[in-house]
Amino acid sequence: MSTVTANMSMSLDGFVNHPTDGVDTLFRWYSRGEVVTGTDGDHDWEYKTDADEAQDLQGAKDSIGAIVYGRRSFEAAEGWHGTHPLGVPVVVLTHSVPPDWEYAGRSVHFVTEGGIAAAIARGRELGGGRTVVIGSADLTRQALNEGLLDELTVDLVAAMLGAGTRFFDNLKGAPYELEQTSVRPGNGVVHLGYRVVKP
Repeated sequence: MSTVTANMSMSLDGFVNHPTDGVDTLFRWYSRGEVVTGTDGDHDWEYKTDADEAQDLQGAKDSIGAIVYGRRSFEAAEGWHGTHPLGVPVVVLTHSVPPDWEYAGRSVHFVTEGGIAAAIARGRELGGGRTVVIGSADLTRQALNEGLLDELTVDLVAAMLGAGTRFFDNLKGAPYELEQTSVRPGNGVVHLGYRVVKP
């Protein structure tokens, strides 16, 4: 069965977005280096990172089968215009399909029933056995609370936002034990990897 992991860029004080800045500060590490990693689909931008980060990004592109997001992330990204920059299927967990969605038949899929378990199952189906990544703070918490998360990676950014959405609020099953699997410094960011220790 494919691995379920979660990944987000997070400020030193624990936020994954800001009320006015959005994710601009948190995502600056994607453009601070010299090595270019291109995106897929209808996207004309690219990542510019250091060599190790570029290698990690390419590895992610090769290993990720699907990404699961919530409705808020979907709206903020304008639905990625139907195709995520990594070129992989996206599953959006939402109460209803947007009535004006104009990219039907592309790589964004909606799950409206069954909660996080159904969204992960759909991601596994679409991902063909490759890793399913959760890219939403709320859905990460839900997956942790239901025992569905295998791994967690955090891009810890050298910034403090002071307000916004915290990555790890309302963890009903806490405390959670994590096994650290990687630590790697980047350009204004430290990349952390953990395995979720399950009972």
